[in-house]
Amino acid sequence: MYDSGVTDTDALEPLSLDGDALDPIGGGGALIGYARVSTRDQNLDRQTRALKAAGCKKTFADKKSGRDAEREQLSACLDYMRAGDTLVVASLDRLGRSLQDLISIVADLRRRGIGFRSLHEALDTTTPGGRLVFHVFAALAEFIRELIVDGTHEGLAAARARGQRLGRPPAMSEEQIRQARALLTRPDESVSSIARLLGVSRTTLYKYIPELTAKG
Repeated sequence: MYDSGVTDTDALEPLSLDGDALDPIGGGGALIGYARVSTRDQNLDRQTRALKAAGCKKTFADKKSGRDAEREQLSACLDYMRAGDTLVVASLDRLGRSLQDLISIVADLRRRGIGFRSLHEALDTTTPGGRLVFHVFAALAEFIRELIVDGTHEGLAAARARGQRLGRPPAMSEEQIRQARALLTRPDESVSSIARLLGVSRTTLYKYIPELTAKG
């Protein structure tokens, strides 16, 4: 099955559309359509009619959110296509979950010698102009990535300068630990009752107060 390799962490990875900026991608093969709606209640007819009118001989369609990583028909569509074919969509938002996802898919199509067309935006990577537009998209994605990375580093540095503790906060406060140790002196209190009283789990108590092991 096709796998574009896109994960949540890929949002911070640089993407590239290598090659001559004016070198057309794909063309000469079959036009293959892909359509998607967000819910099963929505209708695919408008998209499929537009794709058929554009000359698509075969169309794959998903009925689920673009944020859903499991787009089975998109995977089937990309598996089906061969070098020289062109993937056609009604609009860019029907294909990618995000700008990074969109560029990643199109970059992979280029590596496989497959073209890409978006009818609404009039983009066509089988032409020099369409190819150039996606180089601009790739540059914007890289710029956004650098802004995110720089902002993250600056935020961490500022937090350290203020003496803030970074990472996940402790499961028990110093006051809760003190209260637990005080309750430990009562013979009628068990680990379970102390945990319920403090609103934490038994495992958390054992982690922060090893001497509770003797209470059972």
